[in-house]
Amino acid sequence: MRIELLRLAIAAVTLAAAPAAWAQDLLIHGGPINTGEASVEALAVKDGKVAFAGPLAQARRAAPAARDIDLKGAAAFPGFVDAHAHLSGIGFREMTLNLEGTESVEGLVARLKAWNTANPGTGAVSGRGWIETHWPEKRFPSRQDLDRAIPDRPVVLGRADGHAIVANTAMLALAGVTRDTAVPAGGQILKDAAGEPTGMLIDNAMALVRGKVPPPTATARAEAVKRGVDLYASRGWTGLHDMGASSEEVGHQQALAAKGQLPIRIDNYMSPQDADLVLASGPSQDPTGLVRVRGVKLYMDGALGSRGAALLAPYADAEGTGLILTPRETIDTFLKRGRASGAQIAVHAIGDRGNRLVLDAFQQAFADDPTALRKARWRVEHAQVLSPEDLPRFSELGVIASMQASHAIGDLYFAPARLGPERLKGAYAWESLVKSGAVVAGGSDAPVEKGDPLVEFYAAAYRHDLKGFAGPDWGLDEALTRQQALALLTRGPAYASARESELGLLKVGAPADISVFSVDLMTAPFPEIAKARAVMTVVGGRIVHDTR
Repeated sequence: MRIELLRLAIAAVTLAAAPAAWAQDLLIHGGPINTGEASVEALAVKDGKVAFAGPLAQARRAAPAARDIDLKGAAAFPGFVDAHAHLSGIGFREMTLNLEGTESVEGLVARLKAWNTANPGTGAVSGRGWIETHWPEKRFPSRQDLDRAIPDRPVVLGRADGHAIVANTAMLALAGVTRDTAVPAGGQILKDAAGEPTGMLIDNAMALVRGKVPPPTATARAEAVKRGVDLYASRGWTGLHDMGASSEEVGHQQALAAKGQLPIRIDNYMSPQDADLVLASGPSQDPTGLVRVRGVKLYMDGALGSRGAALLAPYADAEGTGLILTPRETIDTFLKRGRASGAQIAVHAIGDRGNRLVLDAFQQAFADDPTALRKARWRVEHAQVLSPEDLPRFSELGVIASMQASHAIGDLYFAPARLGPERLKGAYAWESLVKSGAVVAGGSDAPVEKGDPLVEFYAAAYRHDLKGFAGPDWGLDEALTRQQALALLTRGPAYASARESELGLLKVGAPADISVFSVDLMTAPFPEIAKARAVMTVVGGRIVHDTR
């Protein structure tokens, strides 16, 4: 069914207009312009592509009838691309109970109670975005906490990382979760001292209650895609790698593109349930070229914050070594099909054991021809905690490390306790990976994080939280230079999606994908970058966001 839906979606897209038909000829000047290789005075854009980069007078001659764009001191860069995000989740975050910024258990209770007052009813309540690592209570929320806010209707609230949820007593009862419920493989049901469920369900155990939450309507799902792409354009992103996309979601993207309403480029990595077509036929794209299906996104382990990341040795602050979410034999089957079709494989791995298992699986899949693995552009999503002996394997094997800098400036509040000092040395090791010769592609993992290119650049190059704090064990030697941070969010994602010949640099003949920010990221003090904003976004010569 899902394969057929995707085929129908592709067939429904018409060649109504190519991106070049929507583009304008542009003359861009009046602020710092960084091509990714050099600084220039002006850019000339014709037919959606960079026609000239250099002195203003020559740029005027290259595009004599172009629309004049005075940056008024703002700074232009090659288009920033989020190499790991979840598009529908970004949109739904704007449409549902958003718990980002909740500062305590009591704050969570208050926000939930206020939402219930504003949205009365009997149906299940769902939301997402809480994270307990900064809370004064120093614990996960519980079903009893949620019961204080809403005792009479089911509630389920997702942790920011998407790997844990908390449910109230009504939801556990609706789902039939009790002290005797069997724990699914790759999941955990947390229990109190009396052996009763606390309401916290980790990784694969989340499915026990999620099926009891009514799914969003088709209209809402389409709206989530539209809100997500519009928000991303407004933040300065020119592209997004959508991890775990559904066939329906790709169809919504294609429909927007056909109508000229898709403001950014999207490379899709399908969920395992929707991956049959790309695993059978390989990568594809829609007629506009804005929507591509590259491969499949899989999960090896869970997340560090909820102690689901698979570690080689037990956690430093708790029993256990984490969770394996997908059996190795299942992973191997996907890899075999991906290699045969040319579909690109991306696997979530956070813990050192999870990363080693993925690297081993990749290496085994190409044991007969190791050079072909580099050409396949297979990716490890997150690559957060690496054993010292595994770090150089990314470069040696040609495996891409798809990493999210903002994770570090949040996780490093609790990662030292989870990992201990020795294991922490291989955590969020951007500089070590770059130095080893590995390709590192930067992303945000939104809606886990905000999904702001400025935050990702700031975190990569400064490795302090947004208030300027860094702890003594935050590994500041793993921060990148500003030029490396720029490449992380431009050239890295281009390579990771096999687009390095066209994207990542503002060079003559390349599509004019341009991100313009209110400050020059190469020179501005870091506190200014944290407060900056996107002022213009250009995709294929088309201005999709402009607040100058």
